[in-house]
Amino acid sequence: MSLGSLFSRSDRHAAETPDEPLGGFEHPRWGGRGEQPHPTDPPPPPAGPPPRRFRWGRWIMRVAGALIILLVLAIGWLAVTAPLSRSLKPPAPPSITLLAADGTPIARRGAIIGDPVDVTKLPEHVPQAFMAIEDRRFYRHWGVSPRGITRAMWNNLRAGGMREGGSTITQQLAKNAFLSSDRTFGRKARELMISFWLEAWLTKDEILSRYLSNVYFGDNVYGLDAASRHYFSRPPARLTIAQAALLAGLVKAPSRLAPTVNLSGARARQKLVVAAMREEGYLTAAEAADVGPARLRVEKTRTLPTGTYFADWVLPQARDRSGEIANEITVTTTLDTRLQRLAERAVRRAGLRQAQAALVAMRPDGTVVAMVGGRNYKESPFNRAVQAQRQPGSTFKLFVYLAALRSGMTPEDTVLDEPVTIGEWSPRNDGGSYAGEITLARAFAKSSNVAAARLTKDVGVANVIRVARDLGVTSPIANEASIALGTSTMSLLELTSAYAAVAAGSYPVRPRGLSEEDEPSLIERFRGRQTVMGERERDGMRELLQRSIERGTGRSAAISVPAFGKTGTTQNARDALFVGYAGGLVVGVWVGNDDNTPNPGLSGGGIPARLWRDFMVDALGVSPPRAPVVDDPVGNLIEGIGDGAEPALEDGLAAEVEGLGLNLRLDRDGNIDVRSSGDRPRDEPPEREERRPPEEDENEPR
Repeated sequence: MSLGSLFSRSDRHAAETPDEPLGGFEHPRWGGRGEQPHPTDPPPPPAGPPPRRFRWGRWIMRVAGALIILLVLAIGWLAVTAPLSRSLKPPAPPSITLLAADGTPIARRGAIIGDPVDVTKLPEHVPQAFMAIEDRRFYRHWGVSPRGITRAMWNNLRAGGMREGGSTITQQLAKNAFLSSDRTFGRKARELMISFWLEAWLTKDEILSRYLSNVYFGDNVYGLDAASRHYFSRPPARLTIAQAALLAGLVKAPSRLAPTVNLSGARARQKLVVAAMREEGYLTAAEAADVGPARLRVEKTRTLPTGTYFADWVLPQARDRSGEIANEITVTTTLDTRLQRLAERAVRRAGLRQAQAALVAMRPDGTVVAMVGGRNYKESPFNRAVQAQRQPGSTFKLFVYLAALRSGMTPEDTVLDEPVTIGEWSPRNDGGSYAGEITLARAFAKSSNVAAARLTKDVGVANVIRVARDLGVTSPIANEASIALGTSTMSLLELTSAYAAVAAGSYPVRPRGLSEEDEPSLIERFRGRQTVMGERERDGMRELLQRSIERGTGRSAAISVPAFGKTGTTQNARDALFVGYAGGLVVGVWVGNDDNTPNPGLSGGGIPARLWRDFMVDALGVSPPRAPVVDDPVGNLIEGIGDGAEPALEDGLAAEVEGLGLNLRLDRDGNIDVRSSGDRPRDEPPEREERRPPEEDENEPR
């Protein structure tokens, strides 16, 4: 029997249902799904998932959670980028006034910022004047005025760009304290966020007080306190209605409406403020009619320069000393006003023509008392005493000879003044004159190039560099023998400080311009501790420096008290220097051109030495050495030749006139030496500063 006979046709049809292949199968042992519908009954509706209901509560919680996260992030961002304490700080660098050592103001830099004001302690008409013209609904909005923003947007659309801000006082405080003045939509969005932040954490009175304390009023004046004292010479608590209205009117365009430069414009703006106060009910019609033009009473203060060579140098130190400040401060410097005037006068009278000059004067301990960085600060504020890196020429020989003294030599030891070749370098004396074996004292006085080169070779370049470092030179120094002639550059201030170390007898000497030194750290104490110079080295170096003025290339710097110094002239007379000390003053002088072009006839023993002497004579109250009186016709030959004239002599030559038992000698630096014919053998070579000849291109300093 076939299996098909066991099932009916309907059973087979049901079994073939694809969804339930056994749906129609029944068996008494297995059980079944119940009675099947008759084939003629209508089919049941298809089964499907029940309809889903929208759960509003879940979405509300999600949105609320996202808003809370965004709020926390915004608060964190504002706390970092817009701390409330910043709204108390001035929006511009505060004014710093520099005083000379005697308390005389010498320079002022920065804005004039007044003390913070409290609106609760001001007359009612003062804050009312500002609210009437700047934000009439200040106490009625929550930091942003939709009405004002709508008006500004409409005006900007008509203008085709950002022309109006529609900012409230809160928004102006946010912009002044935290943001730039860019007129962009991004900046405006940040301004709105910070405004809400300020309104959430500060009261209205606090916001208005901080706004009035920081707003700009023109004339480099910030804050209501500074403005009322500057324009009316009175504190804000005593401002009249007219004065308050005039100040409130300046906020829109302070630079253009400042009454010191545009009184008519400021008074016209004052009338608008008074009218606005009347419209808001702050003033009655009668009170508004009684308000007349505000009369200025500008605070009389002596106008100080915003910068000088000395002020530019010392200002960064003064700001570091004062730290973060909120009002005007004063800092006392080391400048001596009398010496500064004398230094400026000496430079003016030096007869520089187109050349520039620099002078720095300090005490042996590094206290800078005078500084001139050029002929005219207004024409060129570049400070050649501090910023210029120039070759020191033969003034660098200080380090060479001090290294020789350290090695055990004395001023009376000898060195060969003969041509020498060191590697590929063959230095030469100026004029090609050589004296053979001479003492160190004479070699230093005549500024022999070959002698300095031999000493550098003998003691070692490293030892010469070590001496320069010990005396405070921090500029790069080449590791080659040619440094003996001053080929490595440094500043005049740096070089003068090194000579101050010799004057003080201890090193290094750090130049300073503030009256009180900062307390050094432990590391600075270890690195910057003073080292006392050996007595033999100190006395030997002073003997060399003194002989340079008495008998050598620095004779033009001689004064009536013991003086010590050294001349320096670089290749082709590009730079000329004289650095020396006397009577507790260490002074360095530089003369040259900014473009480093040659100055024919210029030498360290000429203009720089005479400029140094002229300054020292007035500064110390001494006189130059008295020249011998010669009662004979020879005097007529030197008439007109002296400090103010440059003799026209051939390079390396000297003019001599003999007669009546006298020998009159005029050297290339314009120095006059009168002595008897028997004072010096005729064949003794003249002692003058030696420089490398122009034709030695390979020796030219770079």
